[in-house]
Amino acid sequence: MPDKTAQYWAPLTFDLTLPQVQKIEAVRKARGLRSASEVVRLAIAEFDINKYAARRPRHRQISVRLDPALREKLRRQAKKKNVSIGELLREALETLPTKGSKSRK
Repeated sequence: MPDKTAQYWAPLTFDLTLPQVQKIEAVRKARGLRSASEVVRLAIAEFDINKYAARRPRHRQISVRLDPALREKLRRQAKKKNVSIGELLREALETLPTKGSKSRK
C-alpha cells in the first residue's frame, strides 16, 4: 500500500493559448531551463498572488433540460470546433438578443 504521506510529482493538465505555450518555450530557452515544468514552477515562485484580480466575470453553474437530439447536435458541434459544450452555450447566450420574437417550443 502506498505511503499516504509521501509526496508525488503528479502531472497537472491545463489549457493554454498558443501565445502562452510559445512564451513558455521562449522563457525556457532564454533562461536555460530544461522543461515547461521548470518554467511553470518559476512563474509560480515569482507570481504575486496578492496582486491578482480575476479578469472574468463571476460564473454561476445552472442546469437546463435539452432534447437528446439537441444535446447530441451540440456534442458533435463542440467536438468539430474543438471546444466544450459549455463554451458553445455561453456564446449562444451572448449572441441572443434580449428582445425578439416569442420562443420556439
